[in-house]
Amino acid sequence: MSCYIHQDLAAGRWFKMALADQLGNAGSEVGRAVNWNRRGNIIQRNNALDRALELLDLTIADSRWQNRLTEIIRARHLLADLFYGRNELNTIPEAIEKYFNYFALAARNGK
Repeated sequence: MSCYIHQDLAAGRWFKMALADQLGNAGSEVGRAVNWNRRGNIIQRNNALDRALELLDLTIADSRWQNRLTEIIRARHLLADLFYGRNELNTIPEAIEKYFNYFALAARNGK
């Protein structure tokens, strides 16, 4: 039994996707987390965050992005610090959501 939430993606499909698609998908979960946070539903927020962090972990594990690891790991750190930490980096939820939205737009435009 796998411990992944996204078992089908972790089994290999994720590693065939472009970086914009990967980060755009993670960004969808970030958007859900931000929305649930605004509504005060911490359980749903944390569920979305867990999914987003898992997708970022899968992206970090993708050997094709070794030259982008610093950026990807930094984005993951900002997200975790914002919602699970003490927000020591003073991240604004809408700013990190906007960062990921650019990848979703690039994926939609096929770039």
